[in-house]
Amino acid sequence: MIITLKDGSKKEYAESKSVYEIAQDISEGLARAACAGEVNGEVVDLRTMVDSDCELNILTAADEKGLAALRHTTSHVMAEAVKRLFPEAKLAIGPSIDTGFYYDFDHEPFSREDLDNIEKEMKKIIKEGAKLEKFTLPREEAIKFMEEKGEPYKVELIRDLPEDAEISFYRQGEFVDLCAGPHLMSTKGIKAYKLTASSGAYWRGNEKNKMLARIYGTAYSKKEELAAHLEQMEEAKRRDHNKLGREMELFTTVDVIGQGLPLLMPKGVIIIKELQRWIEDLEDNEWGYVRTKTPLMAKSDLYKISGHWDHYKDGMFVLGDEEKDKEVFALRPMTCPFQYYVYKATQHSYRDLPIRYGETSTLFRNEDSGEMHGLTRVRQFTISEGHLVVRPDQMVEEFKGCLALAKHCLETLGVEGDVTYHLSKWDPNNREKYIGEPEVWEETEGHIRQILQELNVKFVEDVGEAAFYGPKVDINAKNVYGKEDTMITVQWDALLAEQFDMYYVDENGNKVRPYIIHRTSMGCYERTLAWLIEKYAGLFPTWLCPEQVRVLPISEKYQDYAEKVNAQLKANGIRSSVDSRSEKIGYKIRESRLARVPYMLVVGAKEEEDQVVSVRSRYLGDEGQKPLDTFIDAICKEIRTKEIRKIEVEEK
Repeated sequence: MIITLKDGSKKEYAESKSVYEIAQDISEGLARAACAGEVNGEVVDLRTMVDSDCELNILTAADEKGLAALRHTTSHVMAEAVKRLFPEAKLAIGPSIDTGFYYDFDHEPFSREDLDNIEKEMKKIIKEGAKLEKFTLPREEAIKFMEEKGEPYKVELIRDLPEDAEISFYRQGEFVDLCAGPHLMSTKGIKAYKLTASSGAYWRGNEKNKMLARIYGTAYSKKEELAAHLEQMEEAKRRDHNKLGREMELFTTVDVIGQGLPLLMPKGVIIIKELQRWIEDLEDNEWGYVRTKTPLMAKSDLYKISGHWDHYKDGMFVLGDEEKDKEVFALRPMTCPFQYYVYKATQHSYRDLPIRYGETSTLFRNEDSGEMHGLTRVRQFTISEGHLVVRPDQMVEEFKGCLALAKHCLETLGVEGDVTYHLSKWDPNNREKYIGEPEVWEETEGHIRQILQELNVKFVEDVGEAAFYGPKVDINAKNVYGKEDTMITVQWDALLAEQFDMYYVDENGNKVRPYIIHRTSMGCYERTLAWLIEKYAGLFPTWLCPEQVRVLPISEKYQDYAEKVNAQLKANGIRSSVDSRSEKIGYKIRESRLARVPYMLVVGAKEEEDQVVSVRSRYLGDEGQKPLDTFIDAICKEIRTKEIRKIEVEEK
């Protein structure tokens, strides 16, 4: 057999060999670093036998998939350590994830002291250097095997597999775990690891199931890489919007109100209000949108027409019981069917199109409790929603326009370099999830693919992520912990106009079905606020800051002048205040910096005499004295243009 390696070179063997043996034949160093293999693009275990011609890539921890195998092995070592220290703990699942790995246990919550002790035990296990050995059992034998070990969660997982399945296990010393792999050859391959946190997690992510104890950790092939990651994690904690947003008094949550229902506090409302005014003015004045305002709920009849009742009911808040009540309502999870009826209220000619409807829409979605987090995943949220009703011949250009608007919003917010584009497609193997015929899906997906290619946008394709009525472009971003969320969506819909009997009259007097684009320009306001908190660590661009200027009188003698300065700032629409406390000026400056105020105006005898202000900014530090009018002109321009200034001086 002929093995083609990643660099194009070839190896020829007369008999089958394992991936690990081939790595050894290439070099002992490569074999020591090997974590997994990739045969014809498929990730396999190092123990996998190769018996025919193929392309082979030996994966090390320098490869994302190889690093995942290293981390998965580390999760097994951690599980063994837990079983040694806490024999009563029951094993659940322990996968690798983007930032490391986790393992869930049926056990009391683990303390930081517990994690430290588990790490010490892991060190002993790694030093023992047990080989990881793979073996398989028929399903019934596998069930009996795990029943004898007293592992009910593993038994449940096995019972979910087909009756004729061969169930794979990995053994390392006395420890055995149900696992498909891949894994390292021995525990000695683990060089650098850290258990980072513990939390609760529902079994299988279902809040109706038992709460388990989850341990998070991470692993790398080098201690230097681990140290860099841990430093990055500390920075992530510092920027975490869920922590920082509360400290800055932007939002809060209350148990008696409910999970996923955040309260925006006055400072947070200022930011949301600025974003909303900007988006509405931008869409209406520059991009040709007309605004609607539609109800927050509707009868189930509406959602049955749209298809949401059949495809999305579990994600909705339903008010009433179909078997008992004459009318059943539901809080809206989207605005599209409402805006369709705005369109249908008037007959339209082909000359009227496109019509671009925009609405600042408050929506409701019944998210699982385990999915909710801060402002990024909530049960009530507000989005910059819009629906464009267009002629088929206008669809491509209007779709491009929606992407251009989204790009403009990202650039204005300074986050355009932090996103990835995804073509979200249907899954032909899951027909029940979608409406429409395969030809329609293939055609619309092809149009979007061509648009992205023409715009030179790099994108990936995700099968099964389309809306039930059409494919879409999802613009995603990661939070500080690496979890990806969709920020902006543009959807192609060639199907729902039929269900709502929407039409326009063409030049020949015939009724024709329009196409529809579902889109957001900036996305969800709450999620965007979370994103901006983490992006800027609370140091927002000046136009978004809840407080833009703080006037600092050196002593009470200059209070009147400070108030005069503040009045002029407010008269120019600048959000400002006066720190009139009887504190030293150094203390006031430090307090202003901690409050993340971008500009401080210090006023004393010299400033009052010359009718100037001493400017301190987060951008340049001490900017010296300036006439107040000069400062006002500059900051008003900065706010008006939504400038994102660089911080050039780090003040101590």
